Amino acid sequence: MRKTKSSKQNVIAQATILMVAGILVRIIGVLYRSPVTSIIGDEGNGYYSLAYNIYAMVLLISSYSIPMAVSKVVSGKLALKQYREAHKVFRCALFYVLIVGGVASIFTFFAAPLLVPGSQANAVPVLRVLSPAIFLSGFLGVLRGYFQAHSTMMPTSVSQILEQIMNAVVSIGAAVLFIRLFAQGKEEAVPVFGAMGSAAGIVTGVAAGLLFMVFIYRQNRGYFHAHCVKDTTETDSSYKEIFRIMFLMITPVILSTFVYNISTTIDQTIFMDVMDFKGMAAGTAAILYGVFAGKYWVLINVPVALANSMSTAMIPAVSSAYTVGDYEECNAQVKQAIHFTMMIGIPSAVGLGVLASPIMQLLFPQKATLDLAVHLLQIGCISVVFYALSTITNGVLQGIGKVNVPLKNAALSLVIHVVILCALLFFTPMNLMALIISTMLYALLMCYLNSRSVKKYLGYQQEVKKPFLIPMICALIMGVFCYVFYEGIFLILHGILGGLLPVRLLILLCLLAAVAFGAGVFFILLLKFGGVNEKELKNFPKGYKLVHYAKRYHLL
Repeated sequence: MRKTKSSKQNVIAQATILMVAGILVRIIGVLYRSPVTSIIGDEGNGYYSLAYNIYAMVLLISSYSIPMAVSKVVSGKLALKQYREAHKVFRCALFYVLIVGGVASIFTFFAAPLLVPGSQANAVPVLRVLSPAIFLSGFLGVLRGYFQAHSTMMPTSVSQILEQIMNAVVSIGAAVLFIRLFAQGKEEAVPVFGAMGSAAGIVTGVAAGLLFMVFIYRQNRGYFHAHCVKDTTETDSSYKEIFRIMFLMITPVILSTFVYNISTTIDQTIFMDVMDFKGMAAGTAAILYGVFAGKYWVLINVPVALANSMSTAMIPAVSSAYTVGDYEECNAQVKQAIHFTMMIGIPSAVGLGVLASPIMQLLFPQKATLDLAVHLLQIGCISVVFYALSTITNGVLQGIGKVNVPLKNAALSLVIHVVILCALLFFTPMNLMALIISTMLYALLMCYLNSRSVKKYLGYQQEVKKPFLIPMICALIMGVFCYVFYEGIFLILHGILGGLLPVRLLILLCLLAAVAFGAGVFFILLLKFGGVNEKELKNFPKGYKLVHYAKRYHLL
């Protein structure tokens, strides 16, 4: 029992580290996209989004899933105290990304004109700037996965923050520099060269993250070597055998992740082609897609990143428990992960919906597309819940070795998604709203299919009341209070300080106050409605202090 409790606390602690890093990374990502969009415009943002989505797809195929795969295989070896085998997996993974990442990077550079939709040729040079990051990301992923398997998320978290800071700084600086050096005063060239400069930030950020992880590994090399020396197991697989295991593990994970995420690239291709078929100007289509990908999708991904953090932290624990046949512990980890994720995902979705207008006014104040961006976020905010849950269930299935199952589920969901998207785009005037509806449906289908699979392979019975119903009720009440609070405090401060402070600064101050107020209201309601009990609260970081204060104020 003590071991189980310790395991739960460790998973939540490590997930919290990743979540904090994920929040900071996403916040930085959202904040720097605002000045970048102001520099390169909605059209430049559209070209950047088009190129980035293709880059992301190639990255998924070559190396994006490496951290998850390495973490899963290595953690299984560590659970059996096969330290030499674990290190062999690490070395084989490095060789794998050297070959696959190198080929993918070169292919992307030279095949860029074929990968970019024909009507959006301006995105080609942007994609070529991004291509070196594919090669570097593979090595970065292997190092992150290796440390994650050792149940330490701090190196990954710090490297992610460093990567995003460098990305933000260079993206803004390079966008300005490229426009000044290469646009030469030509207005039509500003979006293209601005997008290329922004893309340069991605490459610089990945390089910075990799250098940090290499430094951390060198600092801990003695620790890993000592464990290999102490390894008394008789297992001594050849590198050929290890590579075969890695290939059999990595390939399905990559394929499942690829299918799970390829909808973004398919969506942009279908959208651009259909809009071109309908006679819409290429620049106008790029602007519309830039609003969807560069504004709406950027914000949706902030809370979804928290689910990714929980999934990443959970995989080693689930894999280890499953490897030794402790199915009760597996189910306990799944239950905890879903509960914890929904306590964050559901109120985040509601918060994005009720505060959509001030958020967009603060981050992306371009008047021509402001109302459209607000409308998309208000309608599509529920996607946060579906994507968060599908991410967790994906991680569970991959953690127990059923890597082909999410692949099949994602493929089926994708087919249905594409059919509905095409129908909505061709036969209705919905345009961007068609993307919102079809992506929501895709995530919902993934939730349903993955949940069925988890139940099948683990016998997992999903509770509804505590992880879903109570957080939803609390979040809806919170949403009402949060909206009223924001509107009230904005009217007061605008009346007092309206002539002294810029409107965007007032919006920022009011948003920070409203978010803090909303979080407090949700937490209080959650405790009062029984959404989390004393035992569960103690598993949180600083859980005993939280319990103390909750009892002090009669919330427990």
